[in-house]
Amino acid sequence: MQTRGAVIRQAPGKYEVVDLEVDDPQSGEIQVQMVASGMCHSDDHIATGDIPVGVYPFAGGHEGAGIVTKVGPGTRGFKEGDHVVFSFLPGCGRCRWCASGQQNLCDLGSTLLQGSRWDDPESFRLHLDGQPVGQMCGISTFCETTTVAVESAVKVPEDIPLDKACLVGCGVGTGWGSAVNSAEVKPGDTVIVMGIGGIGINAVQGAKHAGASNIIAVDPVAFKREKAQELGATHAVDSMDEASELAKQFTNGQGADSAIVTVGVTKPEHVAQAFAAIRKAGTAVVTGLGDLQEVGVPIAISELTLFQKRLQGSLFGASAPSFGILRQLEMYQQGHLKLDELITKTYSLDEVQQGYQDMHDGKNIRGVIVY
Repeated sequence: MQTRGAVIRQAPGKYEVVDLEVDDPQSGEIQVQMVASGMCHSDDHIATGDIPVGVYPFAGGHEGAGIVTKVGPGTRGFKEGDHVVFSFLPGCGRCRWCASGQQNLCDLGSTLLQGSRWDDPESFRLHLDGQPVGQMCGISTFCETTTVAVESAVKVPEDIPLDKACLVGCGVGTGWGSAVNSAEVKPGDTVIVMGIGGIGINAVQGAKHAGASNIIAVDPVAFKREKAQELGATHAVDSMDEASELAKQFTNGQGADSAIVTVGVTKPEHVAQAFAAIRKAGTAVVTGLGDLQEVGVPIAISELTLFQKRLQGSLFGASAPSFGILRQLEMYQQGHLKLDELITKTYSLDEVQQGYQDMHDGKNIRGVIVY
């Protein structure tokens, strides 16, 4: 069938809305009419070329929710009319990582940026003028209708608004889990969250839920510092120097228990600043992405060894999407997790490029495309 979607023709480039052909679902696939898509910074990394992909054109979007319109032959567990939230990380349920409770590291994730079906690098679900179009994370939520593998979809209750639920497909779980799972924040902790965008704001929420006494949000944009305090930060400053000094004041000179790096374009120096701000045996969590080709972090090996500090990467907040997405939506329904307040502005699909300009201008915590 025909659909419309936002694609990048080359990198660096800008999103362009075009007419696409989308495959009917095969066995193990569903077709979904999108309701909403969050605008994550990772999709902008595709546009800038910081994250290279397997094929161009490439259809963006990896944080979305919609309603099932077709089910592939022999596909179990889904029916037309089901409400789904996509997980940008698929879960096969069978590999070592899924079987050991680390679904976020599922082996299917190795082809997220390839753009094709998981099992066939020559098979694409989207086409433009007969030519293959890559799917971001196998889902491409910047399309009005998309076809995806069931490993990427989580069925959710129909009474949850999908324009809010879309956020738990990436940003909410990534930020929340960075604090709760990766930093292992405990009651009474002092936590620094570095960069208050769609991920960092949820790291603030996670640290609050975990019982941190001091949550220091760091961002040069005043609007984002104000938003962080609305969602749980006890302090908000514009530099890591100030954050580090505050953390020492709260900990008798020791430093923060953890520092979480959620900067939109993460550089080696950001990691070094977070590492320097934590106490002995503290944890620096790196969640943000930048240029995937950049190598090296300027930290002293002696400080790593002698102070027994921990440098921890975090993918989707080290959570299992098929469980975490439903748990976070339950928390939202119970009033324990804020989603509505995360959305700064909504856009039409044709306004996708304006949404990313607003992100770069520091105007958004999270922009959402509503179809």
